[in-house]
This record gives sequence, C-alpha cells and structure tokens, in this order.
Amino acid sequence: MTDHDIKQLVKDRYAEEARRVLTGASGSCDPAPAAPVSNDLYDQTEQAALPLEAMQASLGCGNPTALAQLEPGDVVLDLGSGGGIDVLLSARRVGPTGKAFGLDMTEEMLVLAEENKARSGLENVEFLRGEIEDIPLPEASVGVIISNCVINLSADKDRVLREAFRVLRPGGRFAVSDIVVRGTIPDVLRHDAKLWAGCFAGALEETEYRHKLAAAGFVDIDVQPTRIFGFDDAHAFLVGQGLEADALAHAVDGKVMSAFVRATKP
Repeated sequence: MTDHDIKQLVKDRYAEEARRVLTGASGSCDPAPAAPVSNDLYDQTEQAALPLEAMQASLGCGNPTALAQLEPGDVVLDLGSGGGIDVLLSARRVGPTGKAFGLDMTEEMLVLAEENKARSGLENVEFLRGEIEDIPLPEASVGVIISNCVINLSADKDRVLREAFRVLRPGGRFAVSDIVVRGTIPDVLRHDAKLWAGCFAGALEETEYRHKLAAAGFVDIDVQPTRIFGFDDAHAFLVGQGLEADALAHAVDGKVMSAFVRATKP
C-alpha cells in the first residue's frame, strides 16, 4: 500500500464511524472490542460533562486528558480529534484562560465535532481541518499535544513527530495515548490493509517509538503501558477482522499494548 492508500483507508473508516453516531453505535481502536469504550476510558464525571454524541463517536484506546496533567491556561492540541471528546474534556480542564484545538482530516468527523462543541456550550474550543503530518498552526504555538490512538494510523510518523515538535513551545509536553508493540509481530499483520485502519498494523515497536521521538528533538521520553492485550483480546480482534486467529493470536499475545507516551520539547 502507498501512503495515499493508507490515508484513504483511515479516512473511509472514520467517516463511516461518524455517520454511525446517528444510529447510536460506537466504536474503538481498542484491540479488545468487547470492552465498552465509554466504560473503560472515561469516568462517570467525564461522561456526564459531555454530549452523548461525543461519547458515541469515541474511537480511542486511552484517556490522554486524564494523564496529561492539564492546567488552567494551557493551550492544548489534539491530533486526530475525531468527534471531539478529548478536546472538550481538555477545554474544561484548561478553563476560560486556556484553549483546546482539535485537528482532523475527516470532514464527517469535523461536522460532528462542531455539533458537539455547540451542544457543550464551550467557547475555548477550535476545530481545524488538516493532517497531522502538516499541522496548520504556527511554530511554538501550543503548550501540550495530546492524541488518542491516532499517530499509529499515520504512514509517516517521523513527519508527525517533527510537526508536533515544531508547534510546541519550548518546555511544551507531548502526552499521547497510542497503540505500541513490544517485540515483533508477524509480517502478515503488518501488511494487512484492514489492520491499518484498525489501529494495529501501523503501531510502532516501543524502542522505535523512542528513537523517533529523540530524532525529532524530544527529551524525557517515557512509554507507560496502560493495558497489555493478551491472547483472548488478540483472538477476538483478529476474528472480527476476518483473519485466521488461532496461530496469529499466539504470535502477538502480550506484545500489543495501549500506552501513554510522554516527551518534552527542550
């Protein structure tokens, strides 16, 4: 697949998910689909503060807003903001003196995000149309970058990380949830088109993730597992993708995880 092919697969998948919100359905990049997204990732207080439609469009594998230690007055950018759930939560945490930007390339998700913004009543929110490989913000314009299992979807992660470094202010923080691999997984999974859009095939190996962050200029790099997926999780996910699951699930047992990835711009 070319980079363009991967990007189109991701766009198509997320456009479909945005349209599904009208039916009350939800989705997730969590390789354990049996675990409800809203129950796993966001507590009742957070859910109560959000429009229902924002929760229904949740596609993440973590809760970066809970782990990023946002402060009043922070300026936050969410890479791949989807229906806006993490942007809206961030806006509440940074308060009226701060601001939360959301960046997404999928028109349907941006429409949904703007509707959720209107329902929330928040004014310190702005959604931007664009790609995470080419962030439409000036250099050194934000203090914190978050993302919820979106960087793994990009075919050019080096460019994403360089762009994140560019728009962060000195001392700014990179604080994202992502799918990360420990060790190696079978090539057949790396090359499966459906698994790119399913947040699996494009996931970086942990050491490679660290190296790419360092190459972009980041320091104080840390990868903290938040959930490690075992055989049963992998088996259920692979069956759902229409793949021969038994042998492949053994090959990835314990190697795929949701993780919180931290780094700092000097």
